[in-house]
Amino acid sequence: MNLGRVPYREAWELQRSLAAAVSQGAIPDTVLLLEHLPVITLGRRTEDGELHVPDGAEVEIVETDRGGKSTYHGPGQLVCYPILDLTRHGQDVKRYCRDLEEALIRTLAAVGVEAKRIEGLTGIWVEGPIPSKIGSIGVHISKWVTTHGYALNVDLDTAPFTHWITACGLADTSFTTIAAELRRPVSVDDLRPHAAAALEDVFGLVFENLPAEDGAGLWPQPIHERLTGKPTGAPSAAQTQGVEQVSAIP
Repeated sequence: MNLGRVPYREAWELQRSLAAAVSQGAIPDTVLLLEHLPVITLGRRTEDGELHVPDGAEVEIVETDRGGKSTYHGPGQLVCYPILDLTRHGQDVKRYCRDLEEALIRTLAAVGVEAKRIEGLTGIWVEGPIPSKIGSIGVHISKWVTTHGYALNVDLDTAPFTHWITACGLADTSFTTIAAELRRPVSVDDLRPHAAAALEDVFGLVFENLPAEDGAGLWPQPIHERLTGKPTGAPSAAQTQGVEQVSAIP
């Protein structure tokens, strides 16, 4: 599903609906690609002292069930939530996280940014005098079905990572974006096809397009109505730009 800017709690609810359906075999593996409105999310390992949000900052703070510590999401960042049944992808949590990192590395390589892993740390980094983090990973796995995923800094102000939180629990960490590395503006829409292609390659998936209804918001999509078994209401603020679903290659 290629979505626009979605409030965090709304996307989280959609993830849980999709995860239940994937777990039951009602739908194939599904991936959400979207942006969030400004939000700080707190993973299960977040510690006291990681938050230092200034008074008046327009940002939501949400405790989540994903792994990891605190991070920031906002417009200009590509967020990817794979809802995958790992019984079809190795049933190995460490391998899954490494595969997400590999997908990030390939996505960045497609636009000319060389990134790498750093031993002992999650996420993806760009080398320089000081390594700078460009992609973060935090996942939740229940009954071998995944939720949450990765966030890739495309073109946004990185100040919240250092001024509002101790991002990922790493003090004095430098953060960068694709736009900063390429020294030109880059849009999230520019990255979506590369992100999708990388996920196909790494996880052995084939994408199938589902048509979005004219002007429909996130919640009135037919798939959500089928999952919840309830009639949907008026369109939400999140506007659907297109919808994709993925299925594993036999």
